[in-house]
Amino acid sequence: QVQLVESGGGLVQTGGSLRLSCLASGRTFSSYSMGWFRQAPGKEREFVAAISRSGRSTSYADSVKGRFTISRDNAKNTVYLQMNTLKPEDTAVYYCGAAARELTMQKNNYAYWGQGTQVTISS
Repeated sequence: QVQLVESGGGLVQTGGSLRLSCLASGRTFSSYSMGWFRQAPGKEREFVAAISRSGRSTSYADSVKGRFTISRDNAKNTVYLQMNTLKPEDTAVYYCGAAARELTMQKNNYAYWGQGTQVTISS
């Protein structure tokens, strides 16, 4: 069982930055590939970024490539999402998830989810 708690969301202006954190409970954090997803009102939850168990490999949605960076600290049971050059279309609730499958972009492969953190970008 893994419990995930996101933090770091907020309201920022276009072009600003935010750093999201996701703290995982339990001793098995390093056995999971981690991912960030987001869901805007009226839309499906969509993939944003994923990171391998070791942290050496990452993958990104095309819409955030070059602006967002996912990282993890297995000693702290935490995964991060650094978001730069934010745009109004990045506005959404951001969720972190834990998956047994490495670097998966499919939300159905994620067994555990946090409660989400709201990110709002003003134009």
